[in-house]
Amino acid sequence: MRQIVPGPCPSCGTQIEYIYQTEDIPYFSGILIISVCCPSCGFRMTDTQLLMNTEPSRWELAVDSEDDMRTRVVRSMNGIISIPELGVRIDPGPACEGFVSNVEGVLSRVEKVIDGVIGWAEEEEERNRALFLKKQIDQVKNGELPVTLIIDDPTGNSAILADKARIYPLECEPEDGENGG
Repeated sequence: MRQIVPGPCPSCGTQIEYIYQTEDIPYFSGILIISVCCPSCGFRMTDTQLLMNTEPSRWELAVDSEDDMRTRVVRSMNGIISIPELGVRIDPGPACEGFVSNVEGVLSRVEKVIDGVIGWAEEEEERNRALFLKKQIDQVKNGELPVTLIIDDPTGNSAILADKARIYPLECEPEDGENGG
């Protein structure tokens, strides 16, 4: 189902269209995709939300074969992606967008960031570390280097859709100023 709702752009106030679309993922559940793009100022935002699990959660997937590259990954704009074996951690920021992809797509997103580092790195050591990380990602994609893909989501709107994926409750830390009582 697709629904278009008019509203003001949060950046410039121009009247724009917010698109809400639901999709069913086979063998899993439905997701809501929210997207907006302002033609006046260029503001854009995309998010995904699962229509079932809403508890803070951690998803973990042992990635150890080429077949794992096709595993579906749903990441909300609040999801923190990490691959500890590679030293990779992607925290959500103000321009963070949710997405539906697969493990290979997540690794490709990491590679794009690494390509940027290679392009602007002034230190040879930094450039060499980035090149080494790219080689490691190639090994992961070829099933030669096992890693763990983790998504921590305090909203519970992210998921890794595979039988071998594991989900755990995520303990959320109280925000500064909260004393729990």
